[in-house]
Amino acid sequence: MTILQVVNKEFSKVPVIDISALISQTNNSYCVVADQIRQACQDFGFFYIVGHGVDEQLQEQLEHLSQQFFTQDVETKLKISMALGGQAWRGYFPVGNELTSGKPDLKEGIYFGAELEEDHPLVKAGIPMHGRNLFPFNIPQFRETVLDYIDSMTKLGHILMVGIALSLGLEKSYFADSYTKDPLILFRIFNYPPNSSSKSEWGVGEHTDYGVLTILKQDNVGGLQIKSKSGWIDAPPIPGSFVCNIGDMLDRMTRGLYRSTPHRVQNLSTSNRLSFPFFFDPNFNVEVKSIELNDIVVNDDKSERWDKASVHQFHGTYGDYLLNKVSKVFPELRQTVF
Repeated sequence: MTILQVVNKEFSKVPVIDISALISQTNNSYCVVADQIRQACQDFGFFYIVGHGVDEQLQEQLEHLSQQFFTQDVETKLKISMALGGQAWRGYFPVGNELTSGKPDLKEGIYFGAELEEDHPLVKAGIPMHGRNLFPFNIPQFRETVLDYIDSMTKLGHILMVGIALSLGLEKSYFADSYTKDPLILFRIFNYPPNSSSKSEWGVGEHTDYGVLTILKQDNVGGLQIKSKSGWIDAPPIPGSFVCNIGDMLDRMTRGLYRSTPHRVQNLSTSNRLSFPFFFDPNFNVEVKSIELNDIVVNDDKSERWDKASVHQFHGTYGDYLLNKVSKVFPELRQTVF
């Protein structure tokens, strides 16, 4: 597939934002970061962050252990298969088992979430996508590293939502008060093998994310592309950074002011590509409504969206929206779990 050439230099590069003022809670610098976030969300729906304070050694350990896991044979990896995860929707899936727009992705991966014991109220109530994680027993420190990373990224997610609230002219606690005090945390580790086919295949096809905010760690291989106002552009790895992007629910909350931007992945290298998307989403049971923003009317791009579905016509809880989406990603699992 031929990549569309950039025709507008103004939208040819995803902006990089130093969020150290948010991390250090330097109030007089909040407005600068908030302005940069607002501009990035309106122009791209994507932005890099640096100055985030997430431990580099933890990130390196996570990448190293993930490489160890994916080099194993499929039979070993399937010892933590998603079929064993039940309603918690956790575990490993092989290449081709996840679908985007009905087509198999050229990637394998492991699904994780917040680690909840069996006596947790949400687990006892049988709420889908809540529960215990599945970890490989043969890779020391894998469990501890993943849980430490989830904890660090959850804290970062709360901080970034302060910046997004301020970018919209809201109280900095707006999202925590309304949606994310007890967020739904979903974490994935994906491995994209080299494309050995003679035809061009996508590691994951065009799609948008479901929730509020995605924080992505990339390895150094590259392959992420986003659909900017000037066409498809690369979002290459930048050392020490994360890539952030808006999900469908923030699109809905802001009436389309901040749009969930389509993106896709193609591994054109001769080596495996690792990525680590962390989804910081609304509470499963909360009803997602529009924010009262001055002079903003619903900007619905249904006809232009990759799935031709309107996030603004949806009514219900975030859990309703999420389950409808994931049941299409893993149709066979849907039949046995939900």
